[in-house]
Amino acid sequence: MRSPRHHTVRNILRVCSGPLLLLAVPAAAAGPALAAAGPDFQYVGQDDRVHGLIAPRGCVEAEGGGARAVTNRTTGTATLYREAGCTGRVVEVVRPGTSTQVRPSFASVRFAVTR
Repeated sequence: MRSPRHHTVRNILRVCSGPLLLLAVPAAAAGPALAAAGPDFQYVGQDDRVHGLIAPRGCVEAEGGGARAVTNRTTGTATLYREAGCTGRVVEVVRPGTSTQVRPSFASVRFAVTR
């Protein structure tokens, strides 16, 4: 079950324009207050919406199909897979604290377990 905060952040992000929100200001440059306010992982979907996840774990389906930009603010790597269920070809491995453009699209993401 998702927390109410997850839905609120997600709804706010849906009205923002994708790549500009993702890549305009790196979290470190924006300061701790802004970095803590956003989702831990976000991406622009094939549905042209920005999707955000808070405290993602394990394998997560990319709702809307990940298509363009990805920001990983988790403490571990995020491995993007072409197919659902974290199967198929690896599209990209996104290091913690980085943003990148992604091609081709991805259907699921596996988050590394960190302590």
